[in-house]
Amino acid sequence: MGSNSSRISDLPKNEYLKKLSGTESVSENDPFWNQLLSFSFPAPTSSTELKLLEEATVSVCRSLVENNPRTGNLGALIKVFLSRTKELKLSAECQNHIFIWQTHNALFIICCLLKVFICEMSEEELQLHFTYEEKSGSYSCDSEDLLEELVCCLMQLITDIPLLDITYEISVEAISTMVVFLSCQLFHKEVLRQSISHKYLMRGRCLPYTSKLVKTLLYNFIRQEKPPPPGTHVFSQQSEGGGLLYGLASGVATGLWTVFTLGGVGSKAAAAPALASPLANQSLLLLLVLANLTDAADAPNPYRQAIMSFKNTQDNSPFPSSIPHAFQINFNSLYTALCEQQTSDQATLLLYTLLHQNSNIRTYMLARTDMESLVLPILEILYHVEERNSHHVYMALIILLILTEDDGFNRSIHEVILKNITWYSERVLTEISLGSLLILVVIRTIQYNMTRTRDKYLHTNCLAALANMSAQFRSLHQYAAQRIISLFSLLSKKHNKVLEQATQSLRGSLSSNDVPLPDYAQDLNVIEEVIRMMLEIINSCLTNSLHHNPNLVYALLYKRDLFEQFQTHPSFQDIMQNIDLVINFFNSRLLQAGAELSVERVLEIIKQGVVALPKDRLKKFPELKFKYVEEEQPEEFFIPYVWSLVYNSAVGLYWNAQDIQLFTMDSD
Repeated sequence: MGSNSSRISDLPKNEYLKKLSGTESVSENDPFWNQLLSFSFPAPTSSTELKLLEEATVSVCRSLVENNPRTGNLGALIKVFLSRTKELKLSAECQNHIFIWQTHNALFIICCLLKVFICEMSEEELQLHFTYEEKSGSYSCDSEDLLEELVCCLMQLITDIPLLDITYEISVEAISTMVVFLSCQLFHKEVLRQSISHKYLMRGRCLPYTSKLVKTLLYNFIRQEKPPPPGTHVFSQQSEGGGLLYGLASGVATGLWTVFTLGGVGSKAAAAPALASPLANQSLLLLLVLANLTDAADAPNPYRQAIMSFKNTQDNSPFPSSIPHAFQINFNSLYTALCEQQTSDQATLLLYTLLHQNSNIRTYMLARTDMESLVLPILEILYHVEERNSHHVYMALIILLILTEDDGFNRSIHEVILKNITWYSERVLTEISLGSLLILVVIRTIQYNMTRTRDKYLHTNCLAALANMSAQFRSLHQYAAQRIISLFSLLSKKHNKVLEQATQSLRGSLSSNDVPLPDYAQDLNVIEEVIRMMLEIINSCLTNSLHHNPNLVYALLYKRDLFEQFQTHPSFQDIMQNIDLVINFFNSRLLQAGAELSVERVLEIIKQGVVALPKDRLKKFPELKFKYVEEEQPEEFFIPYVWSLVYNSAVGLYWNAQDIQLFTMDSD
């Protein structure tokens, strides 16, 4: 092969690619395949690099689309790959670099071609390209389903081939090819409910691999295996003179291909990939795609069933016979990986999926004594809301809502004391409970939403999480107590502003009947709902844990004028009774103590007064409890969301935005 370099733009003229895509049929036993598969260039490590490759080879791919109905060369290539995979496990054990290298190259070409075929044609047409019979030179419905065989082979490759330095890239390519196979969804505006993916993955030969595939993908995510360093596999030249493996590869490929440059990378070691573990990233994307496939007409999604039912390796209880596709996995390792990877959308979506759908995982996580390891990364996502896309923020918020449904969680987070939260920049927090920090971040999210996005759904979920926690508030940090009252103050000002606008608009309408009135009544109704919920949160804390929260009472007294306007408001009169009682009771005790009291003295009087407060006079309200409920058709949100993550993947996948129909999610 030598050390010469050639431009990627020369690929369309390559004689081997021209023969593959040409008008001549090539038998699967032809020596041509060894020649075709003996190429070497740094595999694309980003969507940008893959874009360069695909743009250079688009003419070759389209030529194959046109000629394959007469040549069947795509099927021949796949048969060559399938025959090689039967020996792949043994080749890995024997360190047969050349064999694995060529098998990887075959799969790489198949993946690139499959993506073009899916972009260019319907699923029915795609299946026809996989049913060509060489003897008759035509397509047959009775012939072996080569596409199903390829999908099953990929599943076997992912689950059975040991992960070594020499097999790392072929494992990544197998997973990427599975994602490409499922990518028909990208080219439909509506959610697919029947497709070839349902046919192959939910029935037939692929179904027995369900639990093993899900387990393997989860462990790939857990282990976060980095790609092998340059020089450890056959593609890379180890030195200026070339190492032994490079020499072997050159011996196979001499005179066939030159070493192609890709994105400015030559025959030397390629630049480091954008992600620490391409294998973990692609595994997670495939797992999410499988989990969000719609149910088949006659059977539920088996991959979702597997995700819903797997148990801890330390759980020795038998699986119920009614649960198919069950397996066990190390929960401690999974918990650690989830805590460490929350900076990515897909890891947060996986955490949401597991918490929401797998009761074993949810029970385990809620019983952890290091809950801060999980909660802090979620809070950091919400804190940096300006830098996150809206879907990532939603997932983080819903995770908090699910966690706050548990009273044990709501109690324990106030017992965890944190030191020096460096990412919280509004104020230096040298020591604060996890519960108080959670309150601060959620309130900040509400305030950001009020001034920027104004999303009622986000408001509702933030307030629901605070409401779930409110009865268990303990030893609130003074800053957290201040922020609760400050949020109420902000809402109060907004209420007054909307009320004033509504009044002025009503007056203006008396003099002009032609101008349509803004719907201030609806705005007023929304803001009053939010104010009511804030009053219920404050009331819940006062009636259930007043003696634990002197700082909240202090903040109430300091801003007591805020609440006067709502005492006689018909929407708030009932809930204001308790708040008025607490404010008046402690205010009278402060007046008795004299003027100009220090903060310490005020807090001391509050702590003493808590014992004397007649709690029987506090009106009891129903406990505030909100549960997260998925929409009736969650696919309409989650499937586009998952495919938006695939579309924006940093490793090894690229689609032309002009071709995408379903992709409507944020691309930031």
